[in-house]
Amino acid sequence: MARARALRRAMSPPEAALWQILRARPGGLKFRRQHPAGPYVLDFYCPAARLAIEIDGIAHEMGANPERDERRDAWLQAQGYRVLRIVAGEVRDNAEGVLRHILNSCAA
Repeated sequence: MARARALRRAMSPPEAALWQILRARPGGLKFRRQHPAGPYVLDFYCPAARLAIEIDGIAHEMGANPERDERRDAWLQAQGYRVLRIVAGEVRDNAEGVLRHILNSCAA
């Protein structure tokens, strides 16, 4: 829980921008930021849809990070979460499209 609190204070610019949109409860859905889930902390989480939303910056493509993300996603899916990964640049360049994608994923 302390780690999640620290991450809330140190959100990346794309995470902060998306949080400004999600905190308004688009589509009547509640979202949480930096939500603990087992050994992980989810960037965003919609409890009604059991949807974990991860914002992936360039670091997610480096070194062992892709394999780590695959293990993390597999664990989350085994626990009943659905995982939606969004490229950080998309939040910056197409926030409206990202929001539509998130809402469609919540409705699915």
